[in-house]
Amino acid sequence: MSKDTIVNEMRANLAREREGLALVRNTARGAFRVFETVGVVGRQGLGWLLGDREALPRHLRRTFESLGATYIKLGQFIASSPSLFPEEYVSEFQKCLDRTPPLPFHYIRETVEAELGAPLDTLYEWVDPKPLASASIAQVHAARLKNGADVVIKVQRPGVRQVLLTDFNFLYASARLVESLAPGLSRSALSGVIEELQAGMLEECDFLQEARNLDAFNRFLAETGNVAAVAPRPVASHTTKRVLTMERFHGVPLTDLQVLRRYTDDPAGTLITALNTWFSSLMVCDFFHADVHAGNLMLLEDGRVGFIDFGMVGRIRPEAWQGMMAFFEAIGSGDVPAMARAMAMVGMTSEEVDVDALARDISALQDRLTDVDASALVQADRNDREVNQLLTDLVRIGEGHGIRFPREFALLLKQFLYFDRYVQALAPELDMFSDQRVDLFGTLDQLPGDEPLH
Repeated sequence: MSKDTIVNEMRANLAREREGLALVRNTARGAFRVFETVGVVGRQGLGWLLGDREALPRHLRRTFESLGATYIKLGQFIASSPSLFPEEYVSEFQKCLDRTPPLPFHYIRETVEAELGAPLDTLYEWVDPKPLASASIAQVHAARLKNGADVVIKVQRPGVRQVLLTDFNFLYASARLVESLAPGLSRSALSGVIEELQAGMLEECDFLQEARNLDAFNRFLAETGNVAAVAPRPVASHTTKRVLTMERFHGVPLTDLQVLRRYTDDPAGTLITALNTWFSSLMVCDFFHADVHAGNLMLLEDGRVGFIDFGMVGRIRPEAWQGMMAFFEAIGSGDVPAMARAMAMVGMTSEEVDVDALARDISALQDRLTDVDASALVQADRNDREVNQLLTDLVRIGEGHGIRFPREFALLLKQFLYFDRYVQALAPELDMFSDQRVDLFGTLDQLPGDEPLH
């Protein structure tokens, strides 16, 4: 046997040993996480049974926060889904915090150096030890490259991906058990919802994918001639799956009206730019930004609107977006058959939907539907109890016909709610659904490569 063969075999054996050790470590961590979850739930449940009888939604929210990243994200999903959950839970989970104690800077240094393969001071001119933000998945630090460019470094927290995998496998198994014990729930496809959420959250842990999202969004802006908006440009040489270095923006959040007026005398025009950019991305870009909360939309010093944090994006089939808009329009006009057709178009089902039967079931709500216009459905925080209940009833009717609304349905509603809050803060006189400057429905007249819709 030659020397090279022996060396190659030794390397192969070493690689197998490392893989085996990694598997053992991950299995051990997974088992520990399951025990930890059961322990937290057990303690919280026991406390509640022994007399600590705070309101159940608040108790559940506090339990989710104790369990960390996965459950905090699930809590935020509940908070942004008034069509799927009772009002008291939606309201309580609005308080679900995604802020965690900052990691020590030595961990940030060690992670960046391990990922990029060089000492920190050879990679960056300067890195601020104090984080700009610290959340459940990552921590962000300001920095400067050797060429003088201002950047931010997004560093993933230790073990986050393994925790997500373990938590979601546990939740999926629990959901399947519940579905087997209560067959009536299987039509709501609880386990399917969990699978979709898992896919979205695991994507957030891949910073190379986020970098590709940033590049794709900037290409979309360039191809559509949009010079009024921008996303940070990633620095490929300083980016891996767990470290993302990108251009730093200087500006103010869109919701800070007093500070915003120092940058522009037309806050409404700035908001319209953001709205039209986002609506255009639904049809022209491969994805839409699925987390346009106050920290992720900025007015930059040069007057452009900055879209940041592309870890969470949504992808929607053109026919599903058609269906959602048709759904709102049908509710506004009281056209029940059109509403049934739109629900079947938006929803996901392996069954053939009997649209006539669906329309008959919806007609039972017709009196309530005629009292609610399309815009009310995306302003549930203004029209609280009645609108939330109406949306819940519509979803349940759809589920009764084998329709499961996709994750994107909730994501889109969530972004509408965010934009509604921007409108309230910046331009309360603006009506997203009637102002001619807002291109909400115009892009639906002709989709790229499709026949006319009307």
